[in-house]
Amino acid sequence: MTQQTHNKLVSFIWSIADDCLRDVYVRGKYRDVILPMVVLRRLDALLEPTKDAVMEELAFQRDEAGFTEWDESGLRDASGYVFYNISKWTLQKLHDTATNSQQILQANFEDYLNGFSPNVKEIIDKFKLKSQIRHMAGKDVLLDVLEKFTSPYINLTPFEKEDPEGRKMPALSNLGMGYVFEELIRKFNEENNEEAGEHFTPREVIDLMTHLVFDPIKDQLPPVMTIYDPACGSGGMLTEAQNFIKDEEGLIRATGDVYLYGKEINDETYAICKSDMMIKGNDPGNIRVGSTLSTDEFAGISFDFMLSNPPYGKSWSSEQKYIKDGKDVIDPRFKITLKNYWGVEEDADAIPRSSDGQLLFLMEMVNKMKPAHQSPSGSRIASVHNGSSLFTGDAGGGESNIRRYIIENDLLEAIIQLPNNLFYNTGITTYIWLLSNHKAENRKGKVQLIDGGQLFRKLRKNLGNKNCEFAPEHIDEIVKVYAEMQAVSRSIDKETKAEVPGIAAQVFDNEDFGYYKVTIERPKRLKAQFTAEKIAELRYDKQLKEPMQWAWETFGEEVYTRLKEHEKEILAYAEENDLNLSSKNRKKLLSPKTWKKQKEIFEMAEKLHQAIGEKEYLDFNIFKKEVEGKLKEWKLKPGASEKNAIYNAVSWYDAEAEKVIKKKEKLSGEKLSSLLAHLSCTEEQLPDFGYFPTGKAGEPASRGWYVIFETETDLRDYENVPLKEQIHSYFLEEVKPHVPEAWLNLDATKIGYEISFNKYFYRHTPLRSLDTVAKEILELEEKNEGLIMDILNLA
Repeated sequence: MTQQTHNKLVSFIWSIADDCLRDVYVRGKYRDVILPMVVLRRLDALLEPTKDAVMEELAFQRDEAGFTEWDESGLRDASGYVFYNISKWTLQKLHDTATNSQQILQANFEDYLNGFSPNVKEIIDKFKLKSQIRHMAGKDVLLDVLEKFTSPYINLTPFEKEDPEGRKMPALSNLGMGYVFEELIRKFNEENNEEAGEHFTPREVIDLMTHLVFDPIKDQLPPVMTIYDPACGSGGMLTEAQNFIKDEEGLIRATGDVYLYGKEINDETYAICKSDMMIKGNDPGNIRVGSTLSTDEFAGISFDFMLSNPPYGKSWSSEQKYIKDGKDVIDPRFKITLKNYWGVEEDADAIPRSSDGQLLFLMEMVNKMKPAHQSPSGSRIASVHNGSSLFTGDAGGGESNIRRYIIENDLLEAIIQLPNNLFYNTGITTYIWLLSNHKAENRKGKVQLIDGGQLFRKLRKNLGNKNCEFAPEHIDEIVKVYAEMQAVSRSIDKETKAEVPGIAAQVFDNEDFGYYKVTIERPKRLKAQFTAEKIAELRYDKQLKEPMQWAWETFGEEVYTRLKEHEKEILAYAEENDLNLSSKNRKKLLSPKTWKKQKEIFEMAEKLHQAIGEKEYLDFNIFKKEVEGKLKEWKLKPGASEKNAIYNAVSWYDAEAEKVIKKKEKLSGEKLSSLLAHLSCTEEQLPDFGYFPTGKAGEPASRGWYVIFETETDLRDYENVPLKEQIHSYFLEEVKPHVPEAWLNLDATKIGYEISFNKYFYRHTPLRSLDTVAKEILELEEKNEGLIMDILNLA
C-alpha cells in the first residue's frame, strides 16, 4: 500500500468519525466504534460473494438433513473461509432495507452479529461491539455509520476492487491494515491526550528481519514450518513472514505448510490479528489473547522461526506474581543456571527490572527454540529491542545475566543497529537481535555487530514519528554484510577528515562482551572516644530515633515503667510529624522490650565511659581491647549486636588512624596450599588478596601468621576487568599504583555482559578550525548590528 493510499484511507475513516460521531462520543472514544467497524466491514465484504451459497448450505442442513446442530465444516466450505455468517443479513442489506426506525435496525444488526461463527463472535465480544451498536441506535446515528462503511468508494478487503467509476482501489493487506490501525490509534490517543499506540513494525523492517532469518537456511527449510510471535499485535509480522517464504516469485519457496502462532495482550489488536488470520486461511485458534509473561500459552511447544517486536520501556510489575514468588523464580521459562567465577553452576537471576520486560520476551523465545534432536536446523529468532537491552543492568543483575546466558550458550549471531525515527511511534534507536541455536561453523563463538543507522531515505511526509525508511538497496547491503560475515569500516573524507555515512560492521569473540566485576577493598581506619553526647544516642533504636527521643524527653523514666499509658500520645506525635511508621515499627516502638534493650546498651556504654574516660584513641584495636577487658572484668557478656552498637556510636573513620584488625590467622601446610590454589597466586602475592604477613605476640612474620583487616564499605570500589584479561595483572597495573593499601576481594567477583555500540562504532567529528569559527562570529556580529540599526531607524 502506497503512502498516498494509506493517507487517503485513514482520512476517509477519520471523516466517518468526525461526520457521524462528533456529538455522540468524545473524540478520544471514536476508536470504540471505528476500529471494530473497520474489522467487521473487512470480514463482511469477503463473505458477500458467497452469501447465497452459505444460505443454501444452511437450508440443506436444516430442511433436508435435519441437523439440530450446524455442521461447521460445510458452512466454512460454502463461505470459502474459516468463518461464516448464517443470518440473512450483510452490512449492505442492513443499509439498503433500513427504515427510519433505529430500533428495527438495531434488532436486525444484532441478528446479523449473532449469525457469525464462534471465532468471529469472539472478535465482536473483544471489541464490545454490541454495546456500541445499542448506543449508536439510541443516539440515532447507526444508519449514518452504516452508510459510510458500505460506501463503494472504500476498499477494506485484501483484494483489488473498482469503484463505481471504474477506478482501481488497491487491496488492503494485513500489513496495510496494521498501518491504518496504528495511525488511527495515534490520532485517537492524541485527541484524548494519551500516549501513542504500540510501536508498530514498518514493512521494510519486517522485510529485513525475514531476510536475516530465512536466507541463511533457504536451502534447508523444514518441510513443515512453525512461526511464532509472542507480542504479535495485529499480526503483520507473522503474515509478512509467511508471504516472504510462500512468495512464488521470491528466492525462497517453501513447499510445505506454514503454521502461524502468536499471542497479544490488547483485545483490539488481538481481534484485528485474529480476523486477518481467518481471512488468510490460517488457523485463528493459534492466536491467543492475554499476557505472554503471565501465562505460558504454548508450553511444551517449540517453533522453527520466531520474529517479534516486543514492548520496551513498559512496566511488567503487574505480572511479577506469575513469574516470581518472593525471590524464587517459579516460571521455568525464566530459570537459568550460570557458572560463578570459580566455575560452579548456580541458579541465577534472569529477571530484569519491573520497569522494562522486553528481555523476558526474548527469553520466552529462547525457551521455545527447537533442540537439534527435533530439527537439524534448530530455531532462528529475530527480535527488535531498544538500547537498554544492550547494556542496562550490572554484573549479576537480571539483564546482564540474560545477555550472558544467550552469549555463553552461543545463541547470538548478530545485532543490527537501525536508523532513528524508523518506527511509527518512537524516534529512539532500535536494534534487531538475531539468534540461532544452530550456528554455521564460521559463526561459532562469534558475534557480528552491524551499524546500519546511517542507511535510510527520507519520507516525503512523516507517518507519526516515522520520517525515514530503508530502501531495498539498504536491506540488500545489510543482508550481504551479514551473510558474508564482513567487517566493514566507513571511508574517510579526504577534505573534512570525517567519516562518510554508510554501513559499518565488526566481528567479535563472545568473550569480548564479558567482564569481571571485581571488588576492591580498603582497610577500615577508626578513631574512638567515649563522650556523653555520643553514647546518648544509644538510648534509641536507630530506625526509631525521632519518636523515641521525643518520648524520652517528654515522659522521662516513665517510658520504662508506664509506657502503655503514653501509647496514644506517642503514636499521635508520629502521625502529626508524618513519620509514616510501618506496623512492624509501630509495634517495636510501643514494645517495653525495645526500650529495655536500648536502656541496657546505654547503661553499659555509660559504665564504660566512666571506666575508660574520654581519651581519644588513634588505634581502634587498642580501644577495643580495653573495652573487651572491662567487660570481661565485670563478667558481662553482651551480644555482638549490642557491642557493635556501642562501637559504632563512639568511633568514626579517619584516614590518619590505624587499620582495624578483623582477625589474625595462621596459614601453613595444606591450608596455605589450598588458599594459594584458590587465589591462583604465590605466597608473596597474598597481600594483594587481603592477607598481610605479620607476627603473633612479637613473633616474626616468617612463622606463617597473617592479619586480615576490616573493610571500609564507604571506600569500597569496583573495577570492570575484561574476561580476556587477568584480574591480578589488571589490579597491579591499574589499581595498586594509585591505592597502595587496596586489595582484591576475589570471592565477591561477578561476571557481567554488555554490548556498547557507541564504543565500537564511535564516529569522530573533527573540530572546525579557529579561523572558520572566528569568521562566522564576525558575520553574525555584522548581521546583528544591521538588525539593530533597522530597529532604531538609524540605517
